[in-house]
Formats: sequence, structure tokens, C-alpha cells
Amino acid sequence: MSEQTRPVTSNSATPGADPAHSKRPMRLLLAGPRGFCAGVDRAIRVVEEALRRYGAPVYVRHEIVHNRTVVEGLEAKGAIFVEELDEVPPDAHVVFSAHGVPKSVPAEARRRNLIYLDATCPLVSKVHREAERHFAGGGEDQRHILMIGHAGHPEVVGTMGQLPPGAVTLINDAKEAASVQPENPDKLAFITQTTLSVDDTAEIVDILRSRFPSIEGPRREDICYATTNRQIAVKELAAECDLFVVIGATNSSNSQRLREVAERSLAKRALLVPKVADMDWSEMEGVETLGMSAGASAPESLVQEMIKELSMRFDLRIEERIVKEENINFRLPYPLTETV
Repeated sequence: MSEQTRPVTSNSATPGADPAHSKRPMRLLLAGPRGFCAGVDRAIRVVEEALRRYGAPVYVRHEIVHNRTVVEGLEAKGAIFVEELDEVPPDAHVVFSAHGVPKSVPAEARRRNLIYLDATCPLVSKVHREAERHFAGGGEDQRHILMIGHAGHPEVVGTMGQLPPGAVTLINDAKEAASVQPENPDKLAFITQTTLSVDDTAEIVDILRSRFPSIEGPRREDICYATTNRQIAVKELAAECDLFVVIGATNSSNSQRLREVAERSLAKRALLVPKVADMDWSEMEGVETLGMSAGASAPESLVQEMIKELSMRFDLRIEERIVKEENINFRLPYPLTETV
């Protein structure tokens, strides 16, 4: 069983404690799968293996994944995070984040003779290839791309940057899907960001298909397996919960979507909490059943820290519900696969 779905032992009141000071009972419903996905795990391993092979420092363009605990852990090992390549010295090793980058970024790295490693999630790279396939026909076969995603998200910036300016129009929500006016409505294709709400995306796709019957879509679903599985797991639990806590960073799209899914699935309240130190414990007042999950970029250690703190405050009865096992593993990119 993978780390993110490992059964958790229940914690009760301390043996021998004064009954007058016994802890209030609380039921914890723990969603599974949760936490790291294969793409996040691969991206972190890219940085760790680069540090092992080449020594510190290794530079990383943008947060490797959207989680400060992960970033700080890699910084402690010798990684240096930068926003742009002009912050990287000549002849250095640089890693591109799991979210993907525009084509201009590796081109700039080559121009500056930087040694770069691409940690883009393979499922994001699949979306890049889909966009290129739809655009590559040229002439009458060339299609304009509608990308369903969130403006400014690194994955969206990277995907739109695979094609020339003007080749992709971003669709942020259902309202924009209903109002977009492409130049040639009969020559369209759509792609999506991999970390969106499954339900929201289905609504947007339905609008686009009804307005543009000849629009082409992905050969396979763009929203990644991990995003889908984590949202399904939250849906399974949310209606039973007085409060649902998602462990994840505020700039993590997949974590934010989990919180939204919990709210829409009838959890009485839902919170996004980066780590245990950020928890407002007054939110636990009156909570009898607590639900918990973690975004795909949040390490299981953060979940365990939250459970440890909960067990110190409450007589915790833990029930873990796993809707699907995940056994996907992505290979490291060349040259990290070379034997040394």
C-alpha cells in the first residue's frame, strides 16, 4: 500500500488520565487516495537525483510543486529556487518545475549554455502534445485551441507557450465558454489544465460542444487521474462531515479544487490549511465528524502532523476510506536514467 493510503492507527485519551479531563470524542474520516501523485513524486526525485549526481547547488525555476514544505526541504538539501533563468549563473544545472514551461524557456537555457532537466509531469506534457497536434495541420486542417484553465497558473502559461501567440484562447469558466467568439467556429479544438474541478470542466465542455458541434477534444481525458481520484474520495466523505479540512498550499490548484468539491458535496464547512501551524482550532468547536484529505502536492507528513495534533486535543476515532488504489510511477527524465 502506498504512503498516501497507509492505514492510520486511532488515538484515544491518554491511559490513566483523569476522567474529569478526558478529551472530547471526534470521528476522523480520512480520504484515500490523498497527497502526492506520481507527477509530483517524480518532480521531487528529479531535484534530489540532480543534487546527488551533480552536487549543490541545483537551480529550480519556480516552485518545483506548489508546497512550501517541499520547497524548504529541497532548499535544505542545496536547491536554489529562482523565478527566471537570468538568475541562474552560466554552466549551472537547472530544473524546470512539474507544471511545465513555455518553449521559450528551454530555448533560452540552450542559448545560455545551461544544463537543464525537465521535471514537467508527463500528463502535462501529454496536453502539450495534444495542442501541437491540433495546431500542426496548417491550412484547412489547422485548428484554433480553446484551453480550459485558470489564468496565470504556471501550467496554463506553459501549455499556451507551446504554440505561437494567438493560437490559444483561454476559457476560465462557463460564462466565458458561453461568450467566446472564435474566428472560425468550425475549426476548433479544446484542451484542459490537468488540475481542474471535474464537474466544472464537464459543464464547460458541454457548453463548448453545444455551441461548436465540430470541436475536437482530447483522445483521453486531460484532467489527471490523481485529481479525479482525490475529488471522488472527497465526494464520498463530505456529506458526513461537520468540517472538511484539505491539507495543501493556497496557490495549489488541485488543493483549492478539493476544498470546493467538499463544499459542493454538502460538507457543512470546508477549509484549506497549508500545515498544522496554520490551523485555527476555534474552527473545531462543535465538530463531531471531521473529514480530511490532502492535495496532490502535499506530503503525507503534513497529514500525519495534523493527526498527531488532533489526537492530543481529542479522543480521535479514525476511519480511512480508500476509493481507489494508485500504483502509477513515472520514470525520471534523461540523463538521470543513465547509469553512473
